[in-house]
Amino acid sequence: MTTLFVAKQYIKGFISKYEVYLKPLLKLVLALTALMIINGKIGYMHRLDSISIVLILALMCSFMPMNFIIFVAAAFVVMHMYTLGLECAALTLILFLVLFLLYFRFSPKDTIVVLLTPLGFMIGIPYAVPLVMGLVGTPVSAISVGCGVIVMYFINYMAEIAPAVSGMDEGDMAGKFRFIIDGFMDRKEMLLLIAAFAVTIIVVYLIRRLSIDYAWTIAIISGALVDVMILLVGDLSFDMEISIAGLIVGTIFSVAIAKLVELFAFHLDYSRTEKVQFEDDEYYYYVKAVPKITVAAPSRTVKKINASRRRPSGSGQAHR
Repeated sequence: MTTLFVAKQYIKGFISKYEVYLKPLLKLVLALTALMIINGKIGYMHRLDSISIVLILALMCSFMPMNFIIFVAAAFVVMHMYTLGLECAALTLILFLVLFLLYFRFSPKDTIVVLLTPLGFMIGIPYAVPLVMGLVGTPVSAISVGCGVIVMYFINYMAEIAPAVSGMDEGDMAGKFRFIIDGFMDRKEMLLLIAAFAVTIIVVYLIRRLSIDYAWTIAIISGALVDVMILLVGDLSFDMEISIAGLIVGTIFSVAIAKLVELFAFHLDYSRTEKVQFEDDEYYYYVKAVPKITVAAPSRTVKKINASRRRPSGSGQAHR
């Protein structure tokens, strides 16, 4: 365990030392990943499906505010949808405008959550996002997570129905609108995931703020169990064919990721808990103090040892 704490100190020191370089690198990786996912799912406009354009835009995003990545990704999706049809682009634009109004009104600082939620779906551990946001965020973070879920399902849905939309009559605009909206709103799994993630974030947030020992660990386990229970009940109620094995394995990995976040963000030594009582003229105070675990990174000291020269015996003496 001490090795983990030492590694934590090394990583924190490295990040603080090279923060000015790591932030642009993080933005570059996020922008590059988001644009490549979009092109891989709905690469209908071949001009945008070019690695050179993706790299140029990702480099631009690395020097801009984090929210700029969302604007670029949304513009990519709208332009791809325009190639598929004007109706698709109009519906996509309306959806993004509604999501942007919700996002910028309630949780404008959770940009990375909107980007990491689709990435979590891609690698099979989307359940880590609500657990982590319950630990480091607030209940309002459920809006950002919900926006990420909607965007991911919308991109997948448009990729599925693209052949059907292309085969419909170009003049039947109302029919296309109705076909896209009805099919997307019928995504019960998406609605269930949004509800499950929102409840998970709230449960984790409320428990980790309690004044009890190991509150964060209890919050992580409770949130994971609540998430699994809601998804299993929803699967049985609506017959959505959720992969039970994928849910269990993904939840286990998500709990491990949440514990890793706890290690870096909030790790306490409950064996040295102290309860202090004091008073002033108006109040009597009961304070519970739990010290943080801190381990100093070992420093290497190099000593140079110069061999002393021996003076020959009798040197410096005059011989007669």
